[in-house]
Amino acid sequence: MTTSTTTGADLFAPTAPIRHAVAVVSGGLDSTTLAYWLRQHTDELTLLSVDYGQRHARELQFAQATAAALGVAHHVVDMTSAGALLGGSALTDAAVDVPDGHYTDASMAATVVPNRNALLLDLAVGLATTIRADAVAFGAHSGDHAIYPDCRPEFLDAYRTMALIAGAGFLVDDFQVLAPFLTVTKTDIVALAARLHVPMENTWSCYRGGDVHCGTCGTCTERREAFTDARVPDPTTYASTAPANPAA
Repeated sequence: MTTSTTTGADLFAPTAPIRHAVAVVSGGLDSTTLAYWLRQHTDELTLLSVDYGQRHARELQFAQATAAALGVAHHVVDMTSAGALLGGSALTDAAVDVPDGHYTDASMAATVVPNRNALLLDLAVGLATTIRADAVAFGAHSGDHAIYPDCRPEFLDAYRTMALIAGAGFLVDDFQVLAPFLTVTKTDIVALAARLHVPMENTWSCYRGGDVHCGTCGTCTERREAFTDARVPDPTTYASTAPANPAA
């Protein structure tokens, strides 16, 4: 289960003012909620999405729809040639199957794309430097920690340090790298999304990238659990309606 770690909105309050944020937005539920949250807390918002050859590239259509709904600038970067170098992941290599199961299962290691968040954040920080934005944000949450090393607190701490060193003299003085959801669960994010009136039907989670969510891969399983645990109606159409966690 992805039960809530907290209640209320205070947990999500910015710790420092944000004037202009660049958000890495895939089109998934977490990053879309992040975009809506940032829209409430910034004067200006820019979205950045990346096509790295992911199997579920249809998520980018949902990122585009989010940018249009929020009325903000949106940049889509073509990194498909770089993605071709990152084989061995079920997300970038057609020879590797997307596993079924829970999001925290060891089998989900097959979905790790090497250095993905570092690459995406580098693009975001570069864009932020150019447009003089004072923050870059991404949607990692606590449920990512078990499998994805570039979603853990130690990664964020190290990346912040690296970004400030690499951009010294070029970044704005109060530049921030933010992961507002890093210590909360997917359930918390769904609850926040409901409060923010995020159109959650216009988000994409499934790693298989079919016409509808498969309902059985790790991201679909986590999505289904989060809606159930948050007691928020799930607007998603799934190919499989079997229980998301039959062992529970």
